Amino acid sequence: MIKANYLKNQFIFVLMYEDIVEFCVNYASKKADFVEARLDVSRSEGFVLKNGVAEVSACSTSRGIGLRIIDNGALGFIAINDFNKNKIKNLIDKGIKVTGGIGKIKKEINFSEEKTNKANYTVKQKKNFFDLSADEKIKSLLEVDKTIRDVNTRYFSLQVNETEKYLLNSEGTKIKSVIPRISVYYLLTLLANKKSMQRYWDFGACGGWEFFEKWNLREKIRKEVDDLKQVMEKGKKINPGKMDLIVDPEVTGIMAHESVGHPYEADRILGRESAQAGESFVNHEMLNTKIGSKVVNVVDDPTIPNSFGFYLYDDEGVKARKRKLIKNGMINEFLHNRQTAFDMGTKSNGSARACAYNVENLVRMANTFVEKGDHTREELIEGVKKGVLMRNFVEWNIDDVRLNQKYTACVAYLIEKGEIKGLVFEPTIEITTPKLWSSIDAIGKNFELHSATCGKGEPMQGIPVFHGGPSMRLRNVMIK
Repeated sequence: MIKANYLKNQFIFVLMYEDIVEFCVNYASKKADFVEARLDVSRSEGFVLKNGVAEVSACSTSRGIGLRIIDNGALGFIAINDFNKNKIKNLIDKGIKVTGGIGKIKKEINFSEEKTNKANYTVKQKKNFFDLSADEKIKSLLEVDKTIRDVNTRYFSLQVNETEKYLLNSEGTKIKSVIPRISVYYLLTLLANKKSMQRYWDFGACGGWEFFEKWNLREKIRKEVDDLKQVMEKGKKINPGKMDLIVDPEVTGIMAHESVGHPYEADRILGRESAQAGESFVNHEMLNTKIGSKVVNVVDDPTIPNSFGFYLYDDEGVKARKRKLIKNGMINEFLHNRQTAFDMGTKSNGSARACAYNVENLVRMANTFVEKGDHTREELIEGVKKGVLMRNFVEWNIDDVRLNQKYTACVAYLIEKGEIKGLVFEPTIEITTPKLWSSIDAIGKNFELHSATCGKGEPMQGIPVFHGGPSMRLRNVMIK
């Protein structure tokens, strides 16, 4: 459970370095128009298992302050990991000098006006993962690996991390948080019947070791392997043509993340990402225009308890809320930080995130998904005369403006006259974003969320997220 916590003894590192954060803001405020300091202390452990052998284990602690300043209309960023006050003064002086000089030749930077917030919150671990020894964690991975020794290549990665933050700005916002996260990534490669297949996936949560136990990885991954073997043995290539398509939650999620979440990032729309990860086919004028059928609602919500992308306040201190990206088929809002919100004449919706103290916060997703519909999965299938059911995917790609995309199924089935008839080997859909969301005529009641790490920025920032939703039915689309 997520609980607001105002007990200072929960914030071990904040107590140690609180005075340094306040010193940074107080000193820089005398020289700059706006100052924001973000203390980030992260403790991490990681373990890698390959073919039943523990190959890598590591533990680390990172500690530092990311300091943003606005001076003379320019935005500057300073990363601090030496807490000597004289050195901090020197860094701030140099940073303000450079920032002020840039302001004379660049477009003026402004932030949207936002409510001043003060809050402390923590995510509790029912079973603290740092209380388990390295041997216990590796043993847990080995127990999963033992159930799939018949797989040619097996790779597992377990990561645990607890991040303590203290955000303070010159406007009076003050946010303290403690967030633990745990994740398992796996990659499996199978060879049989002159075919090869790979399966990779993530399990992740905001919380403690209790989630590793809840995931029941031995049973779930064993079933995945058995399903892959069936596909390799019995799956047949489909004759290309236009037909109906049902996608289950894993495919729904990657579609929502890649073709809605990313192109709705306002910094990408404004060109901020063009030299790093691409642009967007979406522009500001497309707000309140049709992008999909009326049954389509896509949201991004950081406030879901224990979700991998959970937070209550973003890395600018703006309170998090559900963002309704597509509402009844209409483009409803974009993901914003304070800078993009000002540029588009709106308010921030709490989408600023950074993966560490020494990188700037960017406009990021949190938990992006399609909302539930009113059909059972069985009803979706019964309504198909000829088509394919994609249960999950083995491959996807999308262009740098998030318009043209491709999804290849891992486990998929042929549907004829409302019944599942057999396995299909790696059917593929290639489609544009408007065509994808406009082709949907029905959405299921079933619902799943799955974890992932979303990459963006230069240097690359990996951010924990969820994506998912229910099953969806697309009519008359090309499948190969």
